[in-house]
Amino acid sequence: MREPARDKNRLEHILQAISKVEEYTNSKTKEYLANNSLYLHATAYNIQIIGEAIYKLSKEFKDTHSETPWRIIEKMRHILVHDYFSVDIEIMWLVIQDDIPILKQQIAQYLSEFVAYEKSEKEKE
Repeated sequence: MREPARDKNRLEHILQAISKVEEYTNSKTKEYLANNSLYLHATAYNIQIIGEAIYKLSKEFKDTHSETPWRIIEKMRHILVHDYFSVDIEIMWLVIQDDIPILKQQIAQYLSEFVAYEKSEKEKE
């Protein structure tokens, strides 16, 4: 039961980081982000958090939720951390605009599954 609890906690961290990315980029343009190092670095940091939390999800969880491209998201984190000098703002902007909203929906769905599971377990008691 330890891993499901950790997985739930990591999913919550992912949603928190997604909220920060949305906060930092809402009503901003790609050019604004590229020219404002504070917003750029804060956004990149939260994308790193998303990738790290995903990296730490259990293999079982990722295997049972294979519709999410876990490895691709992990690789984005590795690029931001290890290849920080080659981060492409175009790719980062596409991730923010196209991928983050989908990931947010998926993570919210996975969390609702945990809530339903916990509720059914309490009813068994």
